[in-house]
Amino acid sequence: MRILVAEDDAPLAEFLQQRLQQEQFSVQMVGDGSEAQRHASDQAYDMVILDLNQSSEGGMTTLRQIRASKPDLPVLMVTAANLAEERVRLLDAGADDSLAKPFAFAELAARIRAVLRRGSRPAHAVLKVGDLEIDRVAHAVRRGGHAIDLSPKEFALLEFLMRHEGQAVTRTAIVEQVWKLNFDTMTNVVDVYINYLRRKVDSGYDRPLIRTIRGVGYQIGGNGTTH
Repeated sequence: MRILVAEDDAPLAEFLQQRLQQEQFSVQMVGDGSEAQRHASDQAYDMVILDLNQSSEGGMTTLRQIRASKPDLPVLMVTAANLAEERVRLLDAGADDSLAKPFAFAELAARIRAVLRRGSRPAHAVLKVGDLEIDRVAHAVRRGGHAIDLSPKEFALLEFLMRHEGQAVTRTAIVEQVWKLNFDTMTNVVDVYINYLRRKVDSGYDRPLIRTIRGVGYQIGGNGTTH
């Protein structure tokens, strides 16, 4: 799962990034509301966490901007205000949940999981590229109406490619996000698994979907050089 975190307290931002990665989340950190709004609009995330100390109104504005561009994107607000009235305002403005500071990380993690469970809307649960679709909740894959059996790692690789439809992703990025490792020597494993996917997803179909982008890595959908 990919989470965008807007946190303007640098030490807390570093702590949250480390702990969320330990929980197996892919984390993108930004430092202010405008960055959060831009990233949320331009990229695919499963959830946004907003903790903006600039002012409650500033955080509210960012929340409304994100909600306007991505109405189904789950948003959890972290606020210094412990007043019930303030948290009600955030929920009424479109937040899926709110958490008052100070908080225990275990509670934040539990709330993230709860929001993600509630946020498994069809728009997010099913990804489609051409006649290929994957159901991220049921872990089912179909192409042209035919079911495709994938191993857990093949499924994770395909999901990563489909979340970046039309974008070339490097082997190193795949290793980091799918295998959760940072070793360049692992990149040959990516090639092996791409071949597994091609045999299952592209073999026997008129139009191959998985492309090799020379000098970069791999891409699903869009334009590129197929090998």
